[in-house]
Amino acid sequence: MCSAYVSSDDIRDQFSKAMSAMYQQEVPQYGTLLSLVEAVNQAVLAANPALNSELQTSDELARINVERHGAIRVGSPAELAMLRRMFAVMGMEPVGYYDLSAAGVPVHSTAFRPVANSALKRNPFRVFTSLLRLELIEKAELRQQASDILSDRDIFTASAKTLIERFEQQGGLSAADAEQFVQEALETFRWHDNATVDLATYERLHNEHRLIADVVCFRGPHINHLTPRTLDIDEVQRRMPSVGIDPKAIIEGPPRRHCPILLRQTSFKALEETIAFADAAEGKHTARFGEIEQRGIALTRKGRELYDRLLAAAKETAPQAAGNDAHQAHLSEVFQAFPDAYTTLRREGLAFFHYQAVQGVSVQGAVSHEQADSLIEQGALRVTPMIYEDFLPVSAAGIFQSNLGGDSHDNYASSASQQAFEQALGTAAIDEIELYTQRQQASLEQALAQLAG
Repeated sequence: MCSAYVSSDDIRDQFSKAMSAMYQQEVPQYGTLLSLVEAVNQAVLAANPALNSELQTSDELARINVERHGAIRVGSPAELAMLRRMFAVMGMEPVGYYDLSAAGVPVHSTAFRPVANSALKRNPFRVFTSLLRLELIEKAELRQQASDILSDRDIFTASAKTLIERFEQQGGLSAADAEQFVQEALETFRWHDNATVDLATYERLHNEHRLIADVVCFRGPHINHLTPRTLDIDEVQRRMPSVGIDPKAIIEGPPRRHCPILLRQTSFKALEETIAFADAAEGKHTARFGEIEQRGIALTRKGRELYDRLLAAAKETAPQAAGNDAHQAHLSEVFQAFPDAYTTLRREGLAFFHYQAVQGVSVQGAVSHEQADSLIEQGALRVTPMIYEDFLPVSAAGIFQSNLGGDSHDNYASSASQQAFEQALGTAAIDEIELYTQRQQASLEQALAQLAG
């Protein structure tokens, strides 16, 4: 890339901050949420110097305050393919395939995000991106109408498409082009309070599924939440009512643990917003909400299998209509079968770690993969948890349902179609487990080479 071009990492950082500012103007409660999360994070770090030190040592502390994930839903393969090209300008690649139809939501998804260690530390901005599955609409007439409506819109500005093409041809953008790209790209995610259809059409699509109406009936696919990262989601959930925010009933994901795993999420309930329809009628639409996340360590395939097995067991034996306290207590009891010490998680191959060489420590014996445990005991190798950068399908669907009124359709279940999704995307989605495996292996090899050097 020419030295005169702005790095994709810098463009991503500019875009995530611009989107955060835009969303704060559109949804004032988001600003309240950011202040709450920042206060909780500061309290956690002040009360836990060891965690503060660990995050500084692993170079993870700086990213927490800028860390966001967004979510967007698009209606056609062409829209998804152009989004892939737009996110590529920001150094974001499609990672993972998520079938939300299994939870009664007619979409399948990927997460656009940076993948390199340096890029994640710079700004780990990620966008959970869902494609509407029109084939899951049972009524042929309604399915065709939705398709026709989507074919008449263009969710990207002409300038955004020009700049994407320029990036692809040149291999980068100048500072002026990058600044314009950020502003043009924002337009795709902006809220519109006027629908492109009449009220009767909106209601027909809404009655099939709320999410279908949300995707089809507007000029663009507005960002529907922007999520800050907290270090204590239970405390954020507890404090939300005190700042005028009504939280969802339960925190999604695994229970609170000494060694957090994967991802936990909660949110405030979706806004009911006034919409002007094409026939001059007025109505209400519910789409946008505020979400908070707490990220833990990434799990290996073995770890994910154990997690999925325990989560299924917890669901089978869950108390009826339990509040969050009862839900978390039940989860914690079931998850006692999941080791809660980093040493055990590493030795049993349940989770991923970064390895770093500790300079100045005299090494006894061989420096090899087989001697990693010995080198750790000698203090020559430092091991830190690898943050989970992705999403949980069940959690994502749960957030969707709780904020869209709990709509689900059993007839959508078990219709995953990764091949069709990737065809629409224009490339294969990266396997996230393979990505973590490669990052762990690379860090170990680099650390061993330094010790042997």
